[in-house]
Order: sequence, then C-alpha cells, then structure tokens
Amino acid sequence: MNPMCPLLAAPPLQVTPRVSLLHCFLLASSTLSPVMPPCADEWAVVERRGPHLRASGRPFVVHGFNTYWLMYFAADPATRPAVTAAIAEAADAGLNVCRTWAFNDGGHRALQIKPFSYDEEVFQGLDFVISEARRHKMRLILSLCNNWDDYGGKAQYVRWGKDAGLDLTSDDDFFTDPTIKGYYKAFVKAVLTRINTITNEAYKDDPTILAWELINEPRCPSDPSGDTLQAWIEEMASYVKSIDPVHLLEIGVEGFYGPSTPELLCVNPDDYSGHVGTDFIRNHRALGIDLASVHVYSDTWLPHSVEENHLQFVKSWMQQHIDDAANLLGMPILIGEFGVSLKDGKFGSEFRETFMKTVYNIFLSSWKSEVLGGGCLVWQLFPESAEHMDDGYAVIFAKSPSTLNLLANHSRSLEC
Repeated sequence: MNPMCPLLAAPPLQVTPRVSLLHCFLLASSTLSPVMPPCADEWAVVERRGPHLRASGRPFVVHGFNTYWLMYFAADPATRPAVTAAIAEAADAGLNVCRTWAFNDGGHRALQIKPFSYDEEVFQGLDFVISEARRHKMRLILSLCNNWDDYGGKAQYVRWGKDAGLDLTSDDDFFTDPTIKGYYKAFVKAVLTRINTITNEAYKDDPTILAWELINEPRCPSDPSGDTLQAWIEEMASYVKSIDPVHLLEIGVEGFYGPSTPELLCVNPDDYSGHVGTDFIRNHRALGIDLASVHVYSDTWLPHSVEENHLQFVKSWMQQHIDDAANLLGMPILIGEFGVSLKDGKFGSEFRETFMKTVYNIFLSSWKSEVLGGGCLVWQLFPESAEHMDDGYAVIFAKSPSTLNLLANHSRSLEC
C-alpha cells in the first residue's frame, strides 16, 4: 500500500493512564502479568516446509497486521510508547506477525541519510522495534525498500544517483543501474548484519524476524515484459540469501499476473495491472523466494462500489493465487496487505468487516484442508496514540470492538 502519509514531527502523546479496551475485552477475568520474552526453545526461526510454515516443530500460521511506522516512531522517545502499544494490543488480540518498514531513505528521521551513511539513533529505534516484538512474542516481516515515494523509496535512490552525476532518466533505473543497485545492496547488508544494541544479536540471526521483503509493491512499467524486474528480483534474492540463508524471503509484489501466463491476465483487476512489469508466477520462481506475496485492494482497483462484486473479486483473486501457490509454486501464500478504506465514504465499517471475514475464510478453507499454509496481514492496526496517521484503512483498537472480536475469532480458528 502507498500510505500517502506525510512524515510529521512527533506529536504529543496522551499521558493520561487508561486501561485499553483490548485488555478489558480479552482479559477481563484475569490479572495482567509482566510480559516475558520467549525462551530460546520456544522461539525458533520460522521455516518453510514446501507449501507450509513450521516453527519449533509445530505448524505456524501467519495471523498478522501492518503498522509501517514503528521504526519511525521508535526513533523518538516521545513517540516510542506508541510502538509498544501497537505491538502489545495486537498480541493481546492473538495476532502473531507484524509487517513494518525497515527503511526510511532521506528526509525526516531517515535511517539511510545517504548511500552508505545510516543514522544510529534511527537504527536504535529499529533495535527497539525488534526487541519489543520479541518481548511480546510477535514475529516481524521487515520490508527493505518502497516502490512508492513515501519514506524515500526507489525515487530517492535515483535522486541520489543523479546527485552523484549518473545519467538517469526514470525511477525505474533503480532496477538496472549498477551504482544504484550497489546502494541498495549496501543498505541491505547494513540492516541484515546489524547487531541489535538491546538484544546483542545480529538481525540475520534473530528468530523474531520471520521474513525479509525485497521491496514494497514493486512495479516497473517502463518494461511491461517483466524482464527488468525479474532480473532485479533474481539478483537481490541471491544477494540477501548470501548474507542470511536462514530467514524466509518474499518479494512484496501485489500479485498481478503477467506475460508468462497470458491465460491468467483476465484474473487481474484491469488491463493496466498486467502491464506494470510484474508477473506473479515468474517472479516467484526466482531462486531464494520462499513466500508467494499477494495484496488485496478491491476498493482502489475496481472502479465501482457494488459490494457484492467486490467480494466476488476477492474470492476469485485469492482462490486463483492460492491454487497457483500450491500447485505451480509449491510455497506458502502471504496475503501481505488487505483492507478497505473508510476515508471517502465509499464503504463503511460493516462492509470492511465483511471483506475481512471473506479474506480470512478463503485462507482458512485452504489451510484446514492442508492445501497450503502462510496467512494474512490486515492493513493496518493502530493504537489510539497514532490515530493521526490513519490513511483511511486503520483499525483503531479502542474504537473498533467488533473488528477486535473478528480478529480474536480468527485467532481461535487458527489454533492447532
């Protein structure tokens, strides 16, 4: 998702003590005890076994959420409590994976100030995110770059290249220029080999991290054949695995079918999406990719607001990708983002919950029949203290008791 949220200075957080609605809902009959980090025996790395995931010898299913700003908030002590709140409230609801940005390229609170130069305070913010996730038994999917301009992304890499005198004409040069690719690789190495100042463990050795993501929603419309993006995926997947062969790796694509499967172009939401340089089947056959990435945004992909048609699209879109992940790719599926915006009044909260139930039920059906594993991550969950960052998709725990109940019910459905 393109958050379209400005990088704002940290706002003051509410400091009035309060009991979270989430705690009241789930823990009314119990006394809250200190959160203890998991012991090593129960906190093994998540592994892929064909189309399924396992951890500590047991099946592992992703019941996840997106909160992209965790590192950004953690870099400032004034906003750091919102990070703990986001992770803790999601954990209390039974969610077990958070997808978040491990990048901020240029601009305010940048992790990567410029190529080969990184802000230690922001890196310590990411250290905090990882340590808090572990403390609350929350796994992380860490994305390493953005296709969109928010938080820098590939456009910032190209600007850095131009500043260095490179002859670049398009943001898509991010995928082909050797110098730009060198910038990206240097950043990836800096993140993967980072020693956490809180846990004293290298990121690449920390089982809290479920997977790395190469780039959020990559597109390369300058080459609709898909060759350019495919070459980049293959090169960068190999590079990541050369540094960290243990953790899982996913691309971050939206799931559009491309030229390698012309018979499936009709599954895409429109004609344009088949010409943006991505190719679901071909992309995921790249050596080193472990999870089949798919996003679901019928509210922005489809031009109308007929609710039943949106639900029908979700069903066909997800089922096709589940079938292909299981039968053609032999890997788990990761619905890395899905949601409905309430911003423009096109849809209401009741439809959003119906949409979420539809996504969960389709995945549950395949998982319970042992077709494949993986899971789903809703875009996105926020504590009250971060409500000002809402892009229209945010579920605010304290204001969404029925959605909270939906999430808790799905968690119970996944109990092995």
